[in-house]
Order: sequence, then structure tokens, then C-alpha cells
Amino acid sequence: MKKAIRHILIIAVMGAVGFAIGWWISGHSGYSDPPKIPDFEVPAIPGSAELDSLRQQMLKDRKIEMDYYLDRHNVEDEGYEMVAAFAAGKRHQESIDTLSVYHVGRWKGKKREGTAISRDSLGRIIIGNWSADTLRSGLRFDSTGIYEGSFINGIADGHGSFISTDGHYFEGHWTQDQREGFGLQLLENDVLTILKTGLWQQDVFKGERMNYTSERIYGIDISRYQHGKGRKKYPIIWQNLRISHLGSKSKKRISGIVDYPVSFCYIKSTEGVSIRNKYYATDYAAARKHGIQAGAYHFFSTRTSGTAQAKYFIASSLFRKGDLPPVLDIEPSDGDIAKMGGAKALFSNIRAWLQTVEKFCGVKPILYINQRFINKWLPEAPDIKRDYKVWIARYGEYKPDVKLVMWQLSPDGRVKGITGEVDINVFNGYQAQFDEFIEKETIK
Repeated sequence: MKKAIRHILIIAVMGAVGFAIGWWISGHSGYSDPPKIPDFEVPAIPGSAELDSLRQQMLKDRKIEMDYYLDRHNVEDEGYEMVAAFAAGKRHQESIDTLSVYHVGRWKGKKREGTAISRDSLGRIIIGNWSADTLRSGLRFDSTGIYEGSFINGIADGHGSFISTDGHYFEGHWTQDQREGFGLQLLENDVLTILKTGLWQQDVFKGERMNYTSERIYGIDISRYQHGKGRKKYPIIWQNLRISHLGSKSKKRISGIVDYPVSFCYIKSTEGVSIRNKYYATDYAAARKHGIQAGAYHFFSTRTSGTAQAKYFIASSLFRKGDLPPVLDIEPSDGDIAKMGGAKALFSNIRAWLQTVEKFCGVKPILYINQRFINKWLPEAPDIKRDYKVWIARYGEYKPDVKLVMWQLSPDGRVKGITGEVDINVFNGYQAQFDEFIEKETIK
């Protein structure tokens, strides 16, 4: 239904304006065939009351997306000023002089100068600003939508915006008619409104490239592996803990020296219904003693029921006021999922674990999953995706394109006070958002 609102405007612009301008150009620039009006699927137009309701819902959904972005970013984040301006209602707009019916372009010395109408080699209609017969900026119309911005040699290049025929909006940098560099995209359909911000490469969205600074909130997750390997045992010197390296598996934009405090720590407690981390209790006590927000996680097994695993986790773990929400670590292979009966069986057991632990602790657990699981399996359980926060493991250069509470950005970081490699995590937000998370989401 939202599409009806967008299509009414776009059809009017693309149909009426495109046909009228195209007719003039075809008759005055050597084109023998009459112009074609782009084909559009014309939706049924709802009544005015329904349109107003839909319009209000769209505005509400957009505000939610914008508020979420602004709540989790600040001026140090790439592209923040552009997104903040967009949220404030500012839109990219080119200055185009008004043309009368009798004056469709300006010429100087047999060269176009000022505002003129033309058609490019692909038949796309352009109303643009020209200088020395060169198109500098303007609007371009075609069957996919409307581009408004800078041009080089008749190609979209520089800062510009684009609204597609299905109502999606993009604003950012373009190179050779492709999105390239930082941009924001507002995707809307009948169900969802999604804001994407970050870098595009050759018209493909890559993600948000984070800037790591001392203002961000960092944490670690540990298990028995941080206490030694084989016969070699190493103590954790809790009073010395400082993050000194963010890992080498991906490129990272780092401002200043990496010397960050450990603000939170998740400790493995259990796995399946038979494995306990023998260091869990002492690590948990040490973290709390040194003022580090602590929480427990359970490694999910596809071989036993979710309810049994939840009971084992509850019996083996500590839950005190102020502790971080419990975490379910889900890392099954496709083969593991197939053996337990497929996605339906998998999510049935995951729900059982989540519900049992939530009932006992009084807070919703967090899901620890990787990007592949999000892409391939999580769509099979929309209720879980909707109702539970995500802690994602992804070791690429770009921030995951999902709403998340934490991001495990590397498995090979370094922490003073711990021997060997450590998983490094960053909270999705800054100190104010972390304080709010601690106040609202931790165990009461």
C-alpha cells in the first residue's frame, strides 16, 4: 500500500514531464521515432483517509530508522553530517533555472550555456546546467527513476541523489553512473522501512566502515583457551587488562593508539548438557571484582534438546544483579542442522532455550550468530529476529548491516594481561547508549 503513494508522484513526473520533454526533443534533434512513455505498474489509488494513514505510518517508520542511526553514531563517524542533515529534512537539490515554452535552452557562441534540455546517447532526458557546452549538473529521467546531481561528460559523477520508480531513495557519491563511496539509502516497501548507510563500491553496498577511537566501548569474550594450551597454563592478570590490538584479519580505521579499557566480558559457562568451563566461576568473580560488566554464554549443541541445555546452563552459571544478559552461542554447520531435522527443528530448540532462560533470569537473552547464519537461516525464524538482540561475529572491514547490540570484530586481538589471542568486541553505540543498555537490559 505504501507503494501507491510513491507511484502516484513518480508516475506523474516520469509520465507527464518525460513525455512532454521527450516529444519536444524528438521533434527538434533528429529523432524520428516518437518517445515512449516508461511502463509502470499503476497501483489502485486508495482513498484520502487511507493515504493519510499510510503517509503517517511511513513518516513514523522513517523517524524510527533515523533515530536509531543518530542514537548509535556521532560526528566522528563517516558520513554523519550527511545523514543528520537528511534526518533534519534536508534533501540534495540542484538549482535549475525556469524555462519558458518559447525558450528551451541558452546558447553562447554556438555552445550550450546555462539551463538546457537534452537527451543523452541512451535516450535519457536531462534538464541540466551547462557551461561551455559541457553538462555540469541537473536532473536526468529514465525508466528506472530520477537522478539529480553532478555530471562529468554526461555521466553521473560526484554528489547526487536518485529516487527509483519503486520509491527507494539514495544520496551520496557517484562515479561513472555507479554509486561509489559513502551514501545513504532509504529502502521502503509495504512492510519495512530500512536505512542503509555506508560505502558503495561499483554500485554494490559494502557496509559502514567504522572509525575505532577511544570513545567506543570495547569488550572481550573468553573461555578456557585464554588460560593456556596443552600443559602450558597462563593466569589472567585482571588488574592489567587493556586492549592493545584489534586483530589483523581485516583492515581497520583507527584513530590514535589502541589502548582501550575492557568495559565488558562474556565468559563461556557451558556447552550442550555435559561440558563446563572449569575457569568460569573464578573468571566471573574476577571480572566483577575489577569492575568489568560480566555475563555468561552457552554454546548450543544440535545433539540435545534446547530445554535440557537451558536447564544445564542455569544450573552451572551465576546470575546476579547488574550482570549482562545471558547469550546463546549458535554456530551449527549446515550438516548439523540437517541431522537434527532442518531449520524447523533447529529454531524449535533455540526457542525452548531462549524462553526457559528468559523465564529464569527475567531478561531476554542475546543471540550470538555469524553473518552467514543471519543471511541463510535467520529468515526462517522472523519472530526470533524480531524479538531478540544480536551479537554478531563478522571479521570483515565493514560493520554488519543489521541492528545489533555488539559486534565481534576479530578473533585475534591482543589484551594486556592475557596470553595469546583474544576475541575483541565493540558495543554498537557510545557511552550514553552503553549506560542505557546496562540500566535497562541487565539482570535485575
